[in-house]
Amino acid sequence: MSVSRFFMGARFGGMRRLATSLCLSVAVLGTGVAHAQTDWPAGKVINYIVPYPAGGTTDILARLIAQKVGQSLGTTIVVENRPGATGAIGSAFVARAPADGYTLLGASTASHAINPALNPKLPYDAVKGFAPVVLVGTIPSVIVVAPNSPYKTLKDLLDAARARPGTISYASGGNGTILQMSSELLQQQENVRMTHVPYKGDVPAIQDVMAGHVDFMFAPTAPILPHVQGGKLRALAVVAPARVPTLPNVPTIAEAGVANFEAEHWQGVFAPAGTPPAIVQRLNAEINRALQEPEVKAQLARLGIKIAGGAPERLAEIQKADIAKWSRVGKAANITLD
Repeated sequence: MSVSRFFMGARFGGMRRLATSLCLSVAVLGTGVAHAQTDWPAGKVINYIVPYPAGGTTDILARLIAQKVGQSLGTTIVVENRPGATGAIGSAFVARAPADGYTLLGASTASHAINPALNPKLPYDAVKGFAPVVLVGTIPSVIVVAPNSPYKTLKDLLDAARARPGTISYASGGNGTILQMSSELLQQQENVRMTHVPYKGDVPAIQDVMAGHVDFMFAPTAPILPHVQGGKLRALAVVAPARVPTLPNVPTIAEAGVANFEAEHWQGVFAPAGTPPAIVQRLNAEINRALQEPEVKAQLARLGIKIAGGAPERLAEIQKADIAKWSRVGKAANITLD
């Protein structure tokens, strides 16, 4: 054998050994990643961020889910409230968190549809910054007036708005909230003009409607239910495809004469973008299972929440559709949140 052939054989033999070594390394690495995902959460604490104050609907849902899903995963899920800027502060925190399955976000129409629709300077990308996990449920709103209001039906209210443009007032929990946007959508769809009276929260808004200081408002089901049942508010219509079991005598908005009106408030769970699909699917399955437990179903019914569930794609679809819808409404009404 010539010297040159000897060195060439040694050279190619070394390359083959190097290639084999690299393949083994990649295989071991891949096995390690898969093993890590299979072992998740491995007893490690999961942080569930709620971008709203404690005691609200998103917070109550988070604590229900955290308890049930934590038990099924064999770990602890800690709920942490990071309120501010209509959900933007907590959402931005989760968008920057490691995509390892140990940080979740309890999101809503406000943080992940209305905020991106109205605020071009949002500190997070509501779509690209997150991995949808599951649509928890939808919350119908109810159009309410004071018990002594002259408006007995939704038609009465709209007729008055057409006859006296700008004189009918409506309350909301603040600028850019789902309650304001629902009222704006109603005005645009029915070609009427009303006057917005924003409050710092739903509770003072509801109180002023009860007192007759403001003509009407779109209100969440749960906080107004005892007032309607106690005769302190009159419900004109419920914004939902079907009547609400807790308000069986209140017509849907379609039954009240306004067709094709959709403005339900939804609640969902997201993870940071890039979270491994296996972890997202596991979370999706566990939360779907928790939503069907009798205790959880009873609690959600008391809150007026219609359970949704389903695959992550369902949440992605409703989010995309709502961003487009509220962008159109906000642009037509010249509403921005920047």
